Amino acid sequence: MNFQPLDPLLHAELRLAVMSLLISTEEAEFPYIKEQTGATAGNLSVQIDKLSSAGYIKVKKTFKGKRPCTICRMNEN
Repeated sequence: MNFQPLDPLLHAELRLAVMSLLISTEEAEFPYIKEQTGATAGNLSVQIDKLSSAGYIKVKKTFKGKRPCTICRMNEN
């Protein structure tokens, strides 16, 4: 059995943690990911943008009432 080499983008601990969380759930809101990873909001935001730009995740920005809500899910491709 041959395995594909791991994408260097996923070597970063926080990006790998985000991917691990999203594999086990259909989608996750930003505060949940932040709480589970222990990341700062700024660092998590940057890492989510990198994963989204690379096509690993989809990010949906919406509102819950008047508060912004960011929802992440694995890209199905």
